Amino acid sequence: MARPMGDSHRRFLQTLMVDGIIDGPRARALHRHCCETHSAHYAHDRLDEFIDVINAQLQPMFMQIRKGMSEEDGLTHYALVNMAETDVTRMSSDYADNELELFRKTMDLIVESDNGTASSTDVLNSADSLQTKKLKKKETEHVLARLVQEKWLNEKHGEYSLSTRCIMEMDTYIRMMYTDQVKVCHICHNIALQCQTCDNPSCGVKIHNPCVARYFKGRTDPRCPACEDFWPHEIPEVSRSQSQPSQSPSAKENTAPTHSKRSRR
Repeated sequence: MARPMGDSHRRFLQTLMVDGIIDGPRARALHRHCCETHSAHYAHDRLDEFIDVINAQLQPMFMQIRKGMSEEDGLTHYALVNMAETDVTRMSSDYADNELELFRKTMDLIVESDNGTASSTDVLNSADSLQTKKLKKKETEHVLARLVQEKWLNEKHGEYSLSTRCIMEMDTYIRMMYTDQVKVCHICHNIALQCQTCDNPSCGVKIHNPCVARYFKGRTDPRCPACEDFWPHEIPEVSRSQSQPSQSPSAKENTAPTHSKRSRR
C-alpha cells in the first residue's frame, strides 16, 4: 500500500502547483523547509523518495512530478506534469487558437533547426502564415513574451528555444510529432535539441552540451561513445551548477543556477 502523504508532502506539492517547475537547488531547499515546518523526518539525500510518495497519490489523477535536465546548463529540474494529455491542447484554456498556432509554428522552427533555436525574425515571420487569425507584430511579441514568462519558451539574444518545462511536459508529443527530426541524447536518453552531433555520417549520435562536458571531462583523446570516431567539437567545461555539491540546507530557495558557456556544434 502506498505511503500516505503528510502535511510536508502537501506543502511541497502546493508550491509546485503554483510554480509549475523548480530547479534542483530550490527543490532541495523546499524539501527541507516543508519537513521542518511540519516536524516531519528530513533526510537531505531522500528528495526523490519524498517525491515518490507524492507521485503515488497523484497517479490516479494522471499527474506526476517529473525529474528532468536543463539542456542549457545541465541543472536538474522538477516539474508537475499532466500525464493524461500529451499535446499542446493542455494549453488551450490559457491561450487563444491563434496563439497556440503561433506556439506550434515556433516549436516547428526550433525542432527542425540545427541548433535547437529559432530567431525572433523567423518566429515573427511565421505569424504571417497563421491559418486561424492573423496576429499583428506587437500582438505576436506579446504572446512570445508571455510564453517566455510562463516558462514554455526561453529567449536569449533574440533566439528562442524550448524551455526545460516544455520539453518535460511535451516529451511524448514532441517524440510523436517530430519522429524524424528528434533524437535523444546518447548519455542521458532525454530529447536532445541543443547538443553536439557526431560527424560520422553513419553514426550521428547526439549529446547534450552539459552531458558532453561531463562525459569527456579529463579525456585528452575524446571519442564518440557509439562509433569511437574522434569527437571534433569543442568540449565545454563542467559548469558550477553541474559540479558543485548539493546546496547547503541554509541556502536561499531562490538561488539562481549558474549557466555554462554554450559550446558550438
